[in-house]
Amino acid sequence: MAEFEGLLFLLLYLAAQGLTVWAFADSLVRPAGAFVATGKLTKPAWVAITALAAIIIFLTQNPIALLGLPAVIAAVVYLVDVRPAVRGLPRGNTW
Repeated sequence: MAEFEGLLFLLLYLAAQGLTVWAFADSLVRPAGAFVATGKLTKPAWVAITALAAIIIFLTQNPIALLGLPAVIAAVVYLVDVRPAVRGLPRGNTW
């Protein structure tokens, strides 16, 4: 039974780490103007939030811990709410 729990926690950790790193990488490649245009927090704020989330998951290695759960929630909020809004805007000066 301990092997199953260890494997389950490893899978949870890998999924959470992948999710937070994905959110961080995506926040880096989006144009800064898109964040402001959609009424979201600024790009530096989201980059910092998602980077902190990835660091917390990496250091705690427990996505269901006291700090791990808010880190995962922050990444999910970015991917579900912010990313679709900023992804829909064109890149560059295509006015």
